[in-house]
Amino acid sequence: MTDAPHIPVMLNEVLAALQPTANEVYVDGTLGAGGYTRGILNADKNCKVIGIDRDQTAHDLASQWGADYAGRLTLVKNSFGNLEEALSEIGVESVDGLVLDLGVSSMQFDEADRGFSFRFDAPLDMRMDRNTGETAADIVNGMAEEELANLIYLYGEERKSRHVASAIIKARAVSKITTTKQLADIIRSVIHVSPRDKIDPSTRTFQALRIAVNDELGELESVLSAAERVLKVGGRLVVVTFHSLEDRIVKNFLNEKARPAPSPSRHLPMALDAPLNRLSFSLITKKPVLPTESEMKINPRARSAKLRSAIKLGDS
Repeated sequence: MTDAPHIPVMLNEVLAALQPTANEVYVDGTLGAGGYTRGILNADKNCKVIGIDRDQTAHDLASQWGADYAGRLTLVKNSFGNLEEALSEIGVESVDGLVLDLGVSSMQFDEADRGFSFRFDAPLDMRMDRNTGETAADIVNGMAEEELANLIYLYGEERKSRHVASAIIKARAVSKITTTKQLADIIRSVIHVSPRDKIDPSTRTFQALRIAVNDELGELESVLSAAERVLKVGGRLVVVTFHSLEDRIVKNFLNEKARPAPSPSRHLPMALDAPLNRLSFSLITKKPVLPTESEMKINPRARSAKLRSAIKLGDS
């Protein structure tokens, strides 16, 4: 069997939450290098996985190892935000579990020509699906200064977003910004850090652009909503996030869906046509599961990871 090129984050914790079982069908909404998918398929020899990814590279990789699981693995090229559409393509209405490993995979970061990382000098692209949509270069060269500053602040949580946006506007007036190195140098010219700082000054702006290019937060909201509809009763939702924006969306969704509606006052009887706010999920753990110290030493990508999970409830 071919080894996965990258280490899946918190695989043991994901499997503990998902609990793969014989004859059940699971969706890996972020197929990537196949780490979670293979973990699920190896955990029970009679379960099946539907692997979804909009990145053709993920499907090309799966062609190298997918034969090991003939008849148990189905691949769909689509975005997890289109979960119901992706399942409809293969005639599936409901599943027993859904797992999501959000953000950009190590595989994508390490492909220099994708433009996700400032570690390489590459075209400023950042699209997960390279066949559609605007690139990061389109945004930095075409967006108005105030809008760009707001984007960097909201999606990158960059406190100096206005300084960065201003520097970008000035630089692009001289020459179009087309590479990751150009953009990183522009950012570093206005954000100065000491050697003790752990992250590069470009990190937050690159994150913001990547999120915007791929509509990552919109996709996340869409898939969470769809999960409520496609998971069977008893089905499990497992989500691994890597920054506060993602985690906040997942946390708020699960808290809302798992929190009882307030009881009506005995002095104010409920109207006959008032909607009943039934719960749709039960939290597996109240607090997020974090990676172990040993995993963080082996796999640096795990440092910021948080795992939240829940079980789909039936009508009450």
